[in-house]
Amino acid sequence: MSVMDKLKNMLKGHEAQADKGIDKAGDAVDDRTQGKYSGQVDTGQDKLMDQFGTRPEDNR
Repeated sequence: MSVMDKLKNMLKGHEAQADKGIDKAGDAVDDRTQGKYSGQVDTGQDKLMDQFGTRPEDNR
């Protein structure tokens, strides 16, 4: 079982909390870098939310 599979199993049923954590982590990175990498952070957040969050299936 891969690490991604393990994470998905742990987060199953807690998608809203995963979204909040992803947003909070991205905001912290933006604060620390003073927004210098905000485009890359946003892309990373989007990809993580696609994997772990509550995004609808048709947006994946």
